[in-house]
Amino acid sequence: MNKPGLLLVGAGGHALSCIDVIELENRFRIVGLLGLQSEKGSQRLGYPVIGTDEDLPELASTYGHAVVTMGQIKTPALRIAMFQRLLELGFVLPTIVAPTAQVSLHATVGDGTIVMHGAIINAGASIGDNCIINCRALVEHGARMGSHCHLATGAIVNGDASVGEGSFIGSGTVVREGIRIGKHCLVGMGQMVRTDCADGGRLPAGKGIK
Repeated sequence: MNKPGLLLVGAGGHALSCIDVIELENRFRIVGLLGLQSEKGSQRLGYPVIGTDEDLPELASTYGHAVVTMGQIKTPALRIAMFQRLLELGFVLPTIVAPTAQVSLHATVGDGTIVMHGAIINAGASIGDNCIINCRALVEHGARMGSHCHLATGAIVNGDASVGEGSFIGSGTVVREGIRIGKHCLVGMGQMVRTDCADGGRLPAGKGIK
C-alpha cells in the first residue's frame, strides 16, 4: 500500500517522540522535517530536515499532510500559529494515535492531535485540535480539553473536568473530577488541582495558583 507522505513541522526533542509514534501507527510515510535554518541538512532518527517554515508554500503543492511536532510548555503560541498556517496552506492535519494508547470509540479527538504511548482517553471525553496527549496521560470519562493543549507525561484529568484552550498540565499532575481549568493556564508538574483555575492562571510546581 502506498502510504500518504507526512511532513513534520518542528525538529526538536518532541519531534523524536512523534516520529516513533508515527512509525508504529504505520499510516503515513514521513517525508522529512522542517526546523531552524541551522538544522537544515541534518537528520532526526534517519529522516532529513528538508527546510524551514519558509518552504511551506512550495511544499504544500507536493505533500498534502502535515503535523506540528514542536513541543509546548511555557506557551502554545508557536504551535497555534503553525497549525493555523498549515490549514491556510491547505494541508490536512491528521490525528495520530500510538498503537499502545487506548482511545474509546465514544471519545472524540481533534485534527492534528497526537496521542502518545500508553495514554488513555475514556468514553465521553473530548480533545480539541492540535493537542499533545503525552505518554501515560489519562483523560477520564466526560472530561474536555480545548484545542492547543499539552497534557504532559503521566498527568491525569479526572471525570467531567475541563481544560481550556492553550493550557499546559505538567507531568504527574492530577486534576480532580469536575474542576474547571481556564484558557492559557500553566499547571506545573506534580500538582493536585482541587479548585478551579481562571483563564491565564499559573500553578508552578510546589506553589499555589497566582
